[in-house]
Amino acid sequence: VSLNPCTDAILAEVADPAQLLAISHYSQDPAGSSMDITTARRFRATGGSVEEVLALKPDVVVDGTFTPPATRAALQRLGLKLEQMPIAATVPDSVAQVRRLAALAGHPERGEALVRRIEAALAASKAPAGPPVAAIVWQGGGIVAGEGTLITALMAHTGFTNTAAARGLSQASHLPLEAMLANPPRVILAAGNSHGEEDRLLGHPALAGLKGTTRAPLAPALLWCGGPTIPKTLARLAEVRRAIQ
Repeated sequence: VSLNPCTDAILAEVADPAQLLAISHYSQDPAGSSMDITTARRFRATGGSVEEVLALKPDVVVDGTFTPPATRAALQRLGLKLEQMPIAATVPDSVAQVRRLAALAGHPERGEALVRRIEAALAASKAPAGPPVAAIVWQGGGIVAGEGTLITALMAHTGFTNTAAARGLSQASHLPLEAMLANPPRVILAAGNSHGEEDRLLGHPALAGLKGTTRAPLAPALLWCGGPTIPKTLARLAEVRRAIQ
């Protein structure tokens, strides 16, 4: 049983369908999933309660590192093995997780196949010659992506530099519209939802007046997880980089 959307996506590729007794409910929500919704809805979903997990009788429970202490203690008392996967901050971190989960599922060769896809995507999206392009990932509500995150590592690989840190901003800091207009980067990677109030900021009419700034949409699902998300994220970033070259 997987309780984390990032491990959901990896296990859906490296485990047999019958092995994956349930995935997290986040993966069946288009606003919170990093995997194909049609694929996600083929699996049973769980809200993550101990009662739900216990009823499925899994050999192992996979989650992130933010499992509530009470849940962790209950699983331990019940004799259920818990494997916790931290948020991958780099490509090597994510590759290690892919291999760990594939080994856990008993299919290391499937993990290696996914690793080869990631490596091929890295080779195809390498930054062009020249200085990196200043960019900011701007999420709904004005939230930015900070240093030490996977998306920042992928930006650097494809020829961007994340200017959030130079503004004194860290992961999940808020960058208001006024500050963006006063000092815009070369590229705004607008990672808003496809609907909802938050997108009014990212698509504010005042942004259209910026000269020399490209606004490029970036699906929010590309920000959260590694594994099979990495090739899709690299392809999108490389596409934006080529368009402004």
